[in-house]
Amino acid sequence: MKDLALKVFRQPPERLNCAQSVLHAWRETFGDTTLAVADLKPFGAGRAPEGLCGALYAACLLAPNRAEELQAAFAARVGSLHCKEIRAAKQHLCAECVAHAAELLAGKESPLSGERLASSPDCCDDTTQTKIE
Repeated sequence: MKDLALKVFRQPPERLNCAQSVLHAWRETFGDTTLAVADLKPFGAGRAPEGLCGALYAACLLAPNRAEELQAAFAARVGSLHCKEIRAAKQHLCAECVAHAAELLAGKESPLSGERLASSPDCCDDTTQTKIE
């Protein structure tokens, strides 16, 4: 699932944000079309509720019964649940957060423990999306 999410994350033609990329991978893997990818467009770049990482927000939205488990595992790997804190620490690129969230959602351990995806673009550089109030 990680590879599916990273394949579309900020890549043409879709240029999906972090939340959309996790949802896209979920839809492709499990065939669940309950949510449209466009539904998560407002939740990238730190605009998820409470400032959560958009990738984590998507994972929790898709597996609400596992939300606490996903949040705990994500925080252990990344150091925070909140996009702005993750970005400020400059320890993890958004692509890593997408990979971690997708793997946690799929129930797999991350092979990226500490490894950076240096060639992946950062989702939080997009200033063209509108801010959710």
